[in-house]
Amino acid sequence: MKYVVVTGGGMSGLGKGVTSSSVGVLLQACGLRVTCIKIDPYLNIDAGTMSPFEHGEVFVLQDGGEADLDLGNYERFLDVTLTSDNNITTGKINRTVMEKERRGAYLGKTVQVVPHVTDEIQDWIQHGKEGPPDVCVIELGGTVGDIESCPFVEALAELSYRVGDFCLIHVSHVPVLSAVGEQKTKPTQHSVRTLRSLGLAPNILACRSNSPLEGYAREKLARSCHVSSGSVLSLHDVGKNVWRVPILLRDQKAHEAVLRVLNLDVKEPDLKEWTARAELFDALVEPVRIALVGKYMGLTRINKDAYFSVEKALLHASVALRKKLAVDWVPAEDLEDNPNAYKAAWNKLKGADGILVPGGFGDRGVEGKILAAKHARENRIPYLGICLGMQVAVIEFARSVLLDMQDANSTEFDAETKNPCVVFMPEGSRTHVGGTMRLGSRRTYFHHNDHHDGNVSYVDERHRHRYEVNPEMVARFEEAGLWFSGRDESGERMEIVELGEHPFYVGVQFHPEFKSRPGKPSPVFTGKTQILIN
Repeated sequence: MKYVVVTGGGMSGLGKGVTSSSVGVLLQACGLRVTCIKIDPYLNIDAGTMSPFEHGEVFVLQDGGEADLDLGNYERFLDVTLTSDNNITTGKINRTVMEKERRGAYLGKTVQVVPHVTDEIQDWIQHGKEGPPDVCVIELGGTVGDIESCPFVEALAELSYRVGDFCLIHVSHVPVLSAVGEQKTKPTQHSVRTLRSLGLAPNILACRSNSPLEGYAREKLARSCHVSSGSVLSLHDVGKNVWRVPILLRDQKAHEAVLRVLNLDVKEPDLKEWTARAELFDALVEPVRIALVGKYMGLTRINKDAYFSVEKALLHASVALRKKLAVDWVPAEDLEDNPNAYKAAWNKLKGADGILVPGGFGDRGVEGKILAAKHARENRIPYLGICLGMQVAVIEFARSVLLDMQDANSTEFDAETKNPCVVFMPEGSRTHVGGTMRLGSRRTYFHHNDHHDGNVSYVDERHRHRYEVNPEMVARFEEAGLWFSGRDESGERMEIVELGEHPFYVGVQFHPEFKSRPGKPSPVFTGKTQILIN
């Protein structure tokens, strides 16, 4: 196994995840088998208990692992399926070390960060993955110099000597001061100096900037950071089209710089399909407007990271259908009774070609989501509800169509409701939060109606929920025209709901956005009622 490690310096938010994914694409295009690991130095076991406002979305892996959204970048760019083993956190490492200590695995030794924690990190990196990849791309989260990442930096420094074939790419910012008008290299120089003081030396510099890196800046960085000028890469802004980043790296011969360090001799990268998709994205003109009604929008700016995979799945679908995606971000609470934003929110909703209500937890904004579902149903606007978005569609139908259920609700929001359309799953935990939901890939079997292709009988999708549609009410809903076309293996857990006599009104309990890929969009997002097409 050969290793490519991506670190960041100076500040967060430089795009280490996209850089790591793009390097992986480039190596994959050379014919190599590539996997990825994300190191998150926080003390949490995983990202499952973190606020979307603080950390962005929780990406659900095939085995039920709850991870940082960068794992989603890796899966989408490389079209691979990762597991919990591909995400290392301080919490996981410390738990493993403490469990070994309790078993007496250290034979009475004093357990220390070096060597026990650092050895555990290296063992996880080298043995924690399935399959036989040629190259493992490792992204170290956070910023070099952060106190919480020090054990990981030490472990990576030891690993570099242990394995030999080890390439370090350091991502850093090259700002332009408006008063001076020239690219400044000092932040990168200081960042590299910090990295060297911790025992790691970069082989390649990936310089983030607003515009292409100037020749003088490249030469200055090469000289001061002890790398060749060909190993100083310009990662300048490519606008909204991140599919351009692997092409940008290839055009600068980044693969040659990496392969030289790893002592690999392989074919030139073939990015024809990737390039065609990037060019198609840039050429799209005809718009499609989707109103995304969410609750994790933020107060001063739209928090797009909370719905990162949903937005990417919409993008995959729109490009496949030759449409230019325009997402109108609608805070759910603004649809309720917000005097400052009510009119603007409803104008966005009324001007949309389709309405999407994604998942979420807690009662804040739920009435706004129910209003969005009602608007889509009554005005025959295409509607997709995901997880909570499916549940609010069921609640709205009960309130509006079943005349004796005006107080219908979920027990998540009203534990005393007389008409519980959505209930807590019996196997869930009411005392522990982390890792206790229905998580990971589950099979949904289709109960065919006229909408579906009867040749396909099931689909496997990823889940993340504690509540479900009340199975005792299903017959009543179906009599009124709300059809549950997908169920679990028992037939008692509702997975897909559709409304007859509507162009497209679909709710899914699972999260199809997590398996959507560039070039292979989720059928649900392309607006197909043949959800079974896989």
